[in-house]
Amino acid sequence: MAEVIEMPRLSDTMTEGVVARWHKKVGDTVRPGELLAEIETDKATLEFEAPVGGVLLHIGVPEGQAVPIGTLIAIIGKAGEDIQPLLAGKLVSAAPAPPVPPSPPVPPSSQPKPESASVSAVSPVETVPERIKASPLARAMAREQGIDLRTLTGTGEGGRIIRRDIEAFLSRQAQAPLPSTVPTYTEVPVSQMRKTIARRLTASVHEAPHFYLTLSVSMENAAQWRERLNTLSPVKISFNDLIIKACAQALRRHPYLNASWAGETIRLHKDIHIGFAVAVEEGLIVPVIRHADRKGLSEIAQETQALAEKARQRKLAPEEYTGSTFSVSNLGMYGIEEFTAVINPPEAAILAVGTIQPTPVVRDGQIQVERRMRLTLSCDHRVVDGATGAAFLQTLKQLLEEPERLLL
Repeated sequence: MAEVIEMPRLSDTMTEGVVARWHKKVGDTVRPGELLAEIETDKATLEFEAPVGGVLLHIGVPEGQAVPIGTLIAIIGKAGEDIQPLLAGKLVSAAPAPPVPPSPPVPPSSQPKPESASVSAVSPVETVPERIKASPLARAMAREQGIDLRTLTGTGEGGRIIRRDIEAFLSRQAQAPLPSTVPTYTEVPVSQMRKTIARRLTASVHEAPHFYLTLSVSMENAAQWRERLNTLSPVKISFNDLIIKACAQALRRHPYLNASWAGETIRLHKDIHIGFAVAVEEGLIVPVIRHADRKGLSEIAQETQALAEKARQRKLAPEEYTGSTFSVSNLGMYGIEEFTAVINPPEAAILAVGTIQPTPVVRDGQIQVERRMRLTLSCDHRVVDGATGAAFLQTLKQLLEEPERLLL
């Protein structure tokens, strides 16, 4: 018996998908587990394998079209098998629209009566009221050019509209710039990723009461320490890697930042999985470093580089971008000094990282210039109080200003 293939749910936030590419066409033989199509979700483009074997009897969704989860996208069965009962029972996007039924006949009593012959024989009525003073020539010119004489001011005797008034009006019209018919904008289709970003972050702002805490951190020691590490590390360690590692250690000491609101309870997560925002062409995606508190800096650096590259190629697997318990968004590489980030639900907090820049500071009564960075913590006030968030930032500041602690 033929099997209906529906649009699968390939991520926890997916509500619809796009068939980016079909790898089989109608009539092709398909083996179980063979690549059938590539499906674009809100996070990545994933390969979709055929769940059953047989002949591809029907394709219900063309490439590039978005359909909700559960929509029929294909039918696989035996060659020549009747699939009409299956098509009749499923919503198929490619199905033709039902014919419009003919209008019922109008009863004779309700049919409109024909116009009186005497009315149709009447010549068109002059549209310009006779009370407007205008010469016969001006009236004829206005009628020919479609000019409403009521919009003109006559310069003839007694305010009468004359030929020169019509000509002056036409001259002004000829000199006036024509309205542009060229669109002044471009409409870009919304990708599945952008739709999900809009939906989730709108819900985050409306549901989670955000508050923000900002702290300035000296990165002078961290910068020097990182330079020494990179002479020994097999992979280049970035400032972002240092921040992820420091956040992981700070979260271990402040569990209410590694938490989420669950309605009737607050969920304190035992594992620390840190997401880091990566900008891609369609929007933003957050790969996840799992068990970040258990990993060394070189291991974190290797993972961030590999996951960021997969994110840009839209090749992340679902387990690589789901399940984070805390997130870091870094715009320092773009020169942004300070910003606030929207919490990635259901997490309780997100850290926004600004650029590292030379800053004058006063130490022991002397003005010095050192490299500093501003951190802004966005907190869900249902889970995190101000003092709790401040304590987390103080721990983070200590770890970054004394980076050797990251090895403990």
